[in-house]
Amino acid sequence: MGEPLKFHFEVDGENFSSAGEASVMVKKKLRQLGFSPEIMRRVSIAMYEGEINMVIHADGGTADVTVSDTEIEIVLKDKGPGIADVERAMQEGYSTACDNIRALGFGAGMGLPNMKKYSDYLHIDSEVGVGTTVTMRINLN
Repeated sequence: MGEPLKFHFEVDGENFSSAGEASVMVKKKLRQLGFSPEIMRRVSIAMYEGEINMVIHADGGTADVTVSDTEIEIVLKDKGPGIADVERAMQEGYSTACDNIRALGFGAGMGLPNMKKYSDYLHIDSEVGVGTTVTMRINLN
């Protein structure tokens, strides 16, 4: 592949109907590049979960994807309220989503656990009142 490919997306925090557009676009790019369905699935699920979290909790943010010969790295950044207890937030079923978000079918508390499940590396850097940066990597070898 040579030089890594980089993609940048703005995630609109005002619009649930556009949530997931970045992960769909990345999946299309990966398909064009000839990646396996399994890699495309893992990247799409991990990234989608992150996008939805940014819409639900942080009024959007940015998604940067770097595709290299050895891995796909996804960096999601927001300036939302931050995660007060990352360890607790990683537990399946734990959610801080309000009732109107749950009524839309979101906020089941599977976002962060699914991000961990479908990536080979997950790091969450969060500061209450400042925002959150999530870095995920999917190994290609």
